[in-house]
Amino acid sequence: MKKITTILLAALILTGCGSTTKKMQQGNYDAVIDKTVKKLIRNTDAGDAAEMDRAYRLANERDLERIRYLVAENNPDNYDEVFNRYNMLKERQRKVRTVTPLEVEGKTYSYDYVDYNQEMIAAKSKAAEFFYYNGKGLLENALQKQDYRDAYYQLIKASEYSGGSFSDIDALIYAAHQKGISRVIVEVANQNAIQLPPQVAEDLISFDTRGLSNEWVEYHFKHLDTSAVYDYQILVKLLSIIVSPDGVKDSDQIFTKKIADGFDYVLDPNGNVMKDTSGNDIKLEKFKEINCTLIETHQFKSVEIRGEVEISDLNHIRLMQKAPFGAANDFEHYSARAIGDVGALTEEAFQKTQQEKIPFPTDVEMVMMCTETIKPAIRDAIYNNRQYIN
Repeated sequence: MKKITTILLAALILTGCGSTTKKMQQGNYDAVIDKTVKKLIRNTDAGDAAEMDRAYRLANERDLERIRYLVAENNPDNYDEVFNRYNMLKERQRKVRTVTPLEVEGKTYSYDYVDYNQEMIAAKSKAAEFFYYNGKGLLENALQKQDYRDAYYQLIKASEYSGGSFSDIDALIYAAHQKGISRVIVEVANQNAIQLPPQVAEDLISFDTRGLSNEWVEYHFKHLDTSAVYDYQILVKLLSIIVSPDGVKDSDQIFTKKIADGFDYVLDPNGNVMKDTSGNDIKLEKFKEINCTLIETHQFKSVEIRGEVEISDLNHIRLMQKAPFGAANDFEHYSARAIGDVGALTEEAFQKTQQEKIPFPTDVEMVMMCTETIKPAIRDAIYNNRQYIN
């Protein structure tokens, strides 16, 4: 048992070493630092300390060398990366200082504190300036939506780096965002003889829009602003609305039952009423048969709506995609009436007679009943083709 435990322990140690060694070979120095620092916090180990030290020095050397190259290149676009590299150096230094200075097996691990703040401030200022003027230039010379969006992201970075030092930055960001948005108008076109009230058409497209809109796409379901310029149109075309005629089907069922109907005296051969042993007249109960006809009425009507969603690019005047949709809905009502003696009916049959016929819904009412069924189909047709809108 002791031998097995020793083998397992050795295997775990080798596995741990192997994982950090692989990360070191891959140049993933910060992952090695994270792991070894956590282990050193729990337990001082010479191997972990040596790995941390080597990863720390190699990571710093790589970042400082990259910073020297970026600065020497003198490209304003580089200062975003310069700032991030200094930030990595600062964060890495913070991590190793949680376990150093550290003395293990006669060796001391200690690092001089380096203040990177001035370099970070300088890089941040230059990055802010670059993103501000670059974003502003993109905004002023934009030719398409993507140019405005690129300007927006550049100006956002300028705002983050500058800390509000550019007085017009918020106005520029707002302008870039507004001009970068694609606006979509969704409308209903009824191509049928059945004229629908405006509220029905509105209800067809009043569905949950979650998952449709994003940072750069807005869906409008009404022309709220006459000055609004739309980039795309989604036309919900109702190609066919088929409403069946009012349907009525009657069926009948006869119920019979025997019920008590008085009694007769039992007579002897001489025509006298017979007596039982107690001296009472002997009687026989009489029955009669009653019947009732249950006439059940089934009222039914159906509606089927078929259409398609058309997605058009209004800027280039072209149809981009068509997607079909459809739904159906049924109206059904059961009623019944009794002819004859209702006492012959079963309880279930009698309950049916409590339902009376009702007026049939109109064709428009049938369409309105179908809107809740068809709305998800219209939404799905739009959602499944949203990649055409950007």
